[in-house]
Amino acid sequence: MSNNMKGFSWTGSQENFIDKPDILQLNHIVLGRYGGNSDAGQSKNEDGCLIWFNIKEDWEFTILLDAHNTSESAELITEQFVAEGSHIKHILSLPPAHSTFKKLEEKILSIFQSQEFLSACQKINGETACLIVVRKDKYVWWFSVGDCVLYFFHKELAELGQYQLNQRQFYEWIGQVNTFEEEVPCYTIGIKELRKGENRLFLTTDGLIECPNEPYSNPLQMYNSFLNRYDDDRIIREMLEKIKDNHVRDSTTIVSWKVNITKEATRPSDQKSVQLSY
Repeated sequence: MSNNMKGFSWTGSQENFIDKPDILQLNHIVLGRYGGNSDAGQSKNEDGCLIWFNIKEDWEFTILLDAHNTSESAELITEQFVAEGSHIKHILSLPPAHSTFKKLEEKILSIFQSQEFLSACQKINGETACLIVVRKDKYVWWFSVGDCVLYFFHKELAELGQYQLNQRQFYEWIGQVNTFEEEVPCYTIGIKELRKGENRLFLTTDGLIECPNEPYSNPLQMYNSFLNRYDDDRIIREMLEKIKDNHVRDSTTIVSWKVNITKEATRPSDQKSVQLSY
């Protein structure tokens, strides 16, 4: 793989990070992992993630997984996408962004609806929530099954109270119980224009937001954590340490990165362009 294109994948069955918050810096992307507290009853980590980025072509692709019962469903999805990696990365290299996202949706649906994949899902134990997020140029696109969360932090949107892009959907999974086995599969997709200036994308599994004492149940608490101007890895480590101190049981996986956009963003017709940074 060239210096411009990098990749990383992990599931909790490889290393569970129970009682041990971990931060990994992948160029401009920060990955935070915490398996939960053993003294709260945690004994396994069923999260997973896949991260690709290409600096030259200006895109990031990430999958965040929160499995149930076992990590087999998370492993299956990461393996499937790694196998399809060259085709997906080719789609991501295509301009413009709109046609890229349309082709990507078609490719993902072809993976999840293929008979080979559906048959493999029937042979595993457990199921997973799956959030796929792509940033290309000044747009972010997502494909979501289940309850992983995508936040988007920018000063202009924060002033209007907007922090979250997707909505958590319960009773949706891929795996042994599989939304793509239904007559009509259930999933959500969306596209959002990034704003001029500094934008932050922040993906998390639900351990962060369902922690006892709720230190991060409100996205404003997450947004404010980044206002102190520490390095991102330090901020995310502090988040994981805080949920550890609050005796969280569930595992938490965070993927976060900043994107600086120089192009103008859409504004109402009666407003002049204003430079704002987050």
